[in-house]
Amino acid sequence: MEKQVDILIVGAGISGLGMAAHLSKNNPGRKFDIIERRESFGGTWDLFKYPGIRSDSDMSTFGFNFKPWQKANVLADGASIKGYLGEVVEEYKLIDKIHFQHRVLSANYDSSIQKWVVEIENDQKKKETWIANFVLGCTGYYNYDQGFQPDFPNQDAFKGQIIHPQHWPENLDYAGKKVVIIGSGATAITLVPAMSKGGAGHVTMLQRSPTYIASVPSIDVVYDKMRKYLPEDVAYKLTRARNIGVQRGIYALAQKQPKLVKKLLLKSIELQLKGKVDMKHFTPNYNPWDQRLCVVPDGDLFKILRSGKASVETDQIEKLTETGIQLKSGKHIEADIIVSATGLEIQILGGIKATIDGKPMDTSKHMLYKGVMVSDVPNMAMIIGYINASWTLKVDVAADYICRLLKYMDSKGLSEVIPQGDQTQLMDDTVMGSLSSGYIARAAHVMPKQGKSAPWKVSNNYLADRKELKNASFEDGVLQFKKRVEQDHRKPKLVS
Repeated sequence: MEKQVDILIVGAGISGLGMAAHLSKNNPGRKFDIIERRESFGGTWDLFKYPGIRSDSDMSTFGFNFKPWQKANVLADGASIKGYLGEVVEEYKLIDKIHFQHRVLSANYDSSIQKWVVEIENDQKKKETWIANFVLGCTGYYNYDQGFQPDFPNQDAFKGQIIHPQHWPENLDYAGKKVVIIGSGATAITLVPAMSKGGAGHVTMLQRSPTYIASVPSIDVVYDKMRKYLPEDVAYKLTRARNIGVQRGIYALAQKQPKLVKKLLLKSIELQLKGKVDMKHFTPNYNPWDQRLCVVPDGDLFKILRSGKASVETDQIEKLTETGIQLKSGKHIEADIIVSATGLEIQILGGIKATIDGKPMDTSKHMLYKGVMVSDVPNMAMIIGYINASWTLKVDVAADYICRLLKYMDSKGLSEVIPQGDQTQLMDDTVMGSLSSGYIARAAHVMPKQGKSAPWKVSNNYLADRKELKNASFEDGVLQFKKRVEQDHRKPKLVS
């Protein structure tokens, strides 16, 4: 079966749905289809089911710019975010555009017809060929099939359950049980209070090294008051602008005055622990924002640690035993359940095998033009969110830019655009910047690379991006355009 599509959006998560809504508003003349390998939309917010799952960004900036988040809670749980995305799907009539349980196997750009020839496995496990003018990669940057799962020494000896949060068992019974959560990132610090409150006997967070954690209020009192006196969209815009400024200010201060920010963060934690927990567990050996800063609502993690229902250990694993974990310090932690919150497995374009005229595309050898389009790759854009602010902020500005680009191409009768790469710009750093987190270090072989200067330098600065992408000219000598070739008897080339 061969199907002709105009714009193919890969992924029906936050990026894909946001992109689709922007296209619906700004480019009514362009048609689009969304491929989604899962049975439902939502991406991360449909996949992860572990206790307490929530956003790690405030909802005024995690919501889209075109749809106010109408609740006062600063961080939202997974079900609420999925519900919000459901409203976007309904309001923009997207459900009929989404092809669920369809997986992209390979995609080849055939320059003789100026189109992408995409091989897809449909919901009947049969192969189809779709021919698309433009491909938009909205798959995020991690592997949905599996998280990063290290092999623990002597793992088979353990008699209990080992779980990865990405594959949380339905109806897991952990009441009264001893739980060890391995990790110190956003997932681990969410799970500790959630499982403690959910009836676990005792929860231990076992970390190799500490993470910076900031406590934020669970309710935005100012936003709540503003909504009583101002129209909803005005209150939302003001709150959003304030929080964008705060996010940016803290990040900029951490870059310029790391010692000061470190002192402030550690003092805040010390006040919340009230001498009940050793500060060594919350004193990282790197500067703030060398890795992502984690947030907890109303200091829930610190409250649970103070109560004694949960504890934290900073140590290394020597091996697993029948009844728990033997640490290198000689200590043994008893466990019935081990949760391996050890991070994500990075993947680009959802693992699609992409080729250009049959030649394999190695994403790690490419850069991103203005943080949106892949160098030397025709008619393709990719949405990768911010490392230091809400993912959705990037979705909004990137989607607006792509909509403007398509309008420009339509007005000039153009069918192909290629951002001409400059190999002298290529750096070793990936587009994720200089973050030293393990999952980013592991991604160097797949992530597009950072460039030395504009338009190849990814700034991870929303305010700069918003200004740059809103006013960017398409006639800059880097973007190379072509008019539509005459279609004759040429057959599209599929490369598996």
